[in-house]
Amino acid sequence: MKFKNTIVASLTLIMFLSCATNPFTGKKTLAFIPNAQLFPTAFAQYNQVLTESNVETGTTRSNMIKRVGQRIAVAAERWLNANGQQGYLNDYQWEYNLIAEDIVNAWCMPGGKIVFYTGILPVAENETAIAAIMGHEVAHALANHGQQRMSAGMLQQGLAIAGNIAIKDEQSRNAFNQYYGVGSNVLGMLPFSRSHENEADRIGLYLTAIAGYNPDEAAELWKRMAQASGGQAPPEFLSTHPANQTRIDNLTELAPAAKAEARKFGVTSFRPLGKY
Repeated sequence: MKFKNTIVASLTLIMFLSCATNPFTGKKTLAFIPNAQLFPTAFAQYNQVLTESNVETGTTRSNMIKRVGQRIAVAAERWLNANGQQGYLNDYQWEYNLIAEDIVNAWCMPGGKIVFYTGILPVAENETAIAAIMGHEVAHALANHGQQRMSAGMLQQGLAIAGNIAIKDEQSRNAFNQYYGVGSNVLGMLPFSRSHENEADRIGLYLTAIAGYNPDEAAELWKRMAQASGGQAPPEFLSTHPANQTRIDNLTELAPAAKAEARKFGVTSFRPLGKY
C-alpha cells in the first residue's frame, strides 16, 4: 500500500510540475514534453511527409492555401499581442503546403506546419471555408493540442504500469488491464480529443473572423462535410471528433461571438466567399 501511495503521489507531483497555462483557453494543460523538444521532431516529420508526397506548387489553389494561412497566422499574432502574449509565436515556423491527393483532410503539426489535401477543396468550395479549416488547424497548434495528447498518452501508459505493479493477484491484474484499456479510452482519451476539437473550432472561428473571413461559413462547410461523409461516422462517444451536427450547432452559436471579437480589431465587414 505504501508503494502504491508513493506511485500516486509521484504521478500527482509530475502532473503539477508539468502543466502550462494556454493563453487561448486560460486552462492548465499537460506539458510533459516541452515545445523545445517537440517542435524540431514535428518539423522533421513534416519534411519527411513532403518528400514522400506530390506537393503542388505555383498553382492558383496552392497559392491560395499559403495566402489564407498567412492571414490566419497574422490574426493569431494580433490576438496574442493584444492580450499581452508578445513573443508567444517565436518558436513557431508557419508553413502551408497543398498535397495533390484525393483525401478529404487537412492537418497541422505542432509548431505550425500545415498540410491541405486537394481532396478537401471541392467540399470547401470557397476561400472562406478554406479559412475556417485553416483557422481550426492553426488553433490546434496554438493550443498545443499535440503536446497535450502526447502527455495524456504518457499518463495513460504510466497509470497502466502503476496498476500492474500495485495489483499482485494475476486474475485481478488481467481484469484491470482489460477494463482499463477500454475505460481509459472511452471515458478519458476520446472525450479529451473531442474537447480539443471543440476548442479548435472556437479558437479557429475567432481567428477566421479576425482575418476578415465570415465565420458564418464554417457551419455551412460542416453541412457539406456531413453530406460528403454520407453519414459514415461512429457514435460520438466512440469518436475522436464531435458529431457533424454537434459541430454545426456549435459553430452556428459561436459565429456572433467571433464577429464581436473581430470588431475589437477593426473588422466590421468580411471578404467575399472567394469561390475558386
